Amino acid sequence: MIYRPVDINKSMICAELSIIPIGTAGTSLSHYVAAAVAALEETGIKYELSGMGTLLESEDPEELFSAIKAAHEAVFKVGALRAATSVKIDDRRDKDKGLSEKVKSVEEKL
Repeated sequence: MIYRPVDINKSMICAELSIIPIGTAGTSLSHYVAAAVAALEETGIKYELSGMGTLLESEDPEELFSAIKAAHEAVFKVGALRAATSVKIDDRRDKDKGLSEKVKSVEEKL
């Protein structure tokens, strides 16, 4: 076995965030999503909105968790009384690769 020390200072943390307000008056959630995305925008974190969630990317765990908290709280500020928030995190410490590199790696294999 070859041992390679991991540079713990070198990392790109990727996350997938989904916030679902519960008990809203209608079926459209775009008003709440817009509030969450606006909160992310204020934090300055790198993000990418999709039709089913939002992808986040940061080198700093504190920045990531702070942005998630801001987005979660934003849906309450615009009227939600309950929210289910799901977060999936990929914290890779051996290479500095972000979301675009992950996609490129798969595309190269197709």
